[in-house]
Amino acid sequence: MNTDHEGTWGKCLKVIKDNIALNSYNTWFVPIVPVKLDNDVLTIQVPSHFFYEWLEEHYIVLLKKVIKRVVGNEGRLEYSIVMENNKGNKNPYTVKLPTSNNTSVKNSPVSVPLNINENQIRNPFIIPGLKKLNVESNLNPAYSFDNFVEGDCNRLARSAGYAVANKPGGTAFNPLLIYGGVGLGKTHLAHAIGISIKEKYPNKTVLYVGSEKFAHQFIDAIKQESINDFIHFYQMVDVLIIDDVQFFAGKTKTMDVFFSVFNHLHQNGKQIILTSDKPPVEMQDMEQRLLSRFKWGLSADLSTPDLETRIAILQKKMYGNGIELPNEVVEYLAYSINTNIREMEGAWTSLLAQASLNKKAITLDLAKQMIDKFVKNTSREISIDYIQKVVCDYFNLPMEILKSKTRKREVVQARQISMFFSKKMTKASLASIGAHCGGKDHATVLHACRTVTNLSETDKQFKVYLADLEKKLSIQ
Repeated sequence: MNTDHEGTWGKCLKVIKDNIALNSYNTWFVPIVPVKLDNDVLTIQVPSHFFYEWLEEHYIVLLKKVIKRVVGNEGRLEYSIVMENNKGNKNPYTVKLPTSNNTSVKNSPVSVPLNINENQIRNPFIIPGLKKLNVESNLNPAYSFDNFVEGDCNRLARSAGYAVANKPGGTAFNPLLIYGGVGLGKTHLAHAIGISIKEKYPNKTVLYVGSEKFAHQFIDAIKQESINDFIHFYQMVDVLIIDDVQFFAGKTKTMDVFFSVFNHLHQNGKQIILTSDKPPVEMQDMEQRLLSRFKWGLSADLSTPDLETRIAILQKKMYGNGIELPNEVVEYLAYSINTNIREMEGAWTSLLAQASLNKKAITLDLAKQMIDKFVKNTSREISIDYIQKVVCDYFNLPMEILKSKTRKREVVQARQISMFFSKKMTKASLASIGAHCGGKDHATVLHACRTVTNLSETDKQFKVYLADLEKKLSIQ
C-alpha cells in the first residue's frame, strides 16, 4: 500500500535534526531524497555508494529508531543509489550488495571510463619542472595525515579528506572544497590527501598547484598560442588540487579555462580538491556557473582550534622533533596564541631558536619573554582561559568545577579571583568574562571584582594569594 513517503521522511528528518549536529545534518541528510513508502518499507535515494556506507557506519542506530518511531515497529529502510554517466543520464544498473540491519541497496554506481585518447594529443603542454606522463605532484611530504592533528575544529574536513584519499573520484565529495582562515591547515590537509592517494594509487597522476601559478601558466600559454595543450594537460590529471581558488575571482578568462578543465575531470570521474579562505556563498566576483559546481560536492570548514587541539599540535611537533618541553611552557603557548596554528608554530620555533642560540634552558619565564616580542600588540593581553588555568592550578582545582554551578567556598573564591584578573588583565567585556565562567552575567562579574578588592584589603592571606597569582600571570 502506497502512502505519503515525503511526509513520512519529513517527520523522520525532524527527529534526526534534534539528535545530531547541524553541520552533520546538512551534510548527510539534506541531500537524501525520499522515493517511496510501500508496505512499511521506506526507500530513500542517496548520492553515492560511499554516502550509503557512511550512513550505515555512523547513523544506522539512529535511523532504525527513527524509522520504527515514525513508520511503525515493522518499518524498514531501503537505499537507492543512482549515479549519473557522462551524458547526465542515470545508470540503469541494479546490483544487490551485502547489507546490515534490514536494509537493502539498489542501483550501485559503476566506474566511468576516461574518454580522452592521449595519443591524439600531439604536443602536450609541458609545465616547467614537470614531465608529461611522469608528473611531479608538487606535494610536500611533511604535510601528511600522520602529523595532521584532528579536533572538533577540523573533524568533518579531515574525515571527508580521508574518504577521498581512499576512493578518489568515487565519493560524494567531488569536488571537496576545504575553506577557513589563514593558518588553520587547509594547505596541509590538501597535501595530506594527495600524498595518501599517491601511496594507495601509485599509478594515478596527482597534481598540486596554487591558483596564482595556474593563472600564470595560462597567461604563458596564451602568449605561446598553446592554450589547447594547456587544457589537455590538466584534463589528463587524475587528481587535481588547486590551492586558494578564491584568487580566480575577477580573472574571467582564467575562470573560463578552469571551468572547462573542471567539467572534463568531474564528468570523467576524476577527483578535484580545492581550498579557499571562504565558502562558495561568500566568494565575490566569481562566475556563478563555477560557484554552482563548487557546491556539487562538499564544502568543509576549518575553524580556529580549541585549547586541547592546540596543545596536541604542539606535543605532536615536540615528539616529531625529539624535543621535550615543560608542560607549563606548552600550555602557556597554547593559551597565549589562539588565533591560528601557523602563528603558534612560529612562536614555538622562535622559542627553540632563542633557547638554542642563547644557550638557555626553556622555562616559563623565557616563553613569556619570547611571546611578548613575538605577539607584540596582543602580548599584554593574556587570555581568560589562561588566567583560569593558572588560578585552578594554584588552588589545585579542575577547570570544569570553576565553570560549574557549585557554591562551595573554595570554588567560589577561585571563580571570583579569575573574574578579577580577567577584568584587570584583558580587554574582554564583563559579559564575555561571565560567559567564560559558566554563563554568569555582568552583574555577577562586577560583584566578584568588588569582593576580591575588599578581601585584599582586609585578609592578609587572601592578599598573599593575589600577589602570588599576579606574579604568575604577569608577562615580563
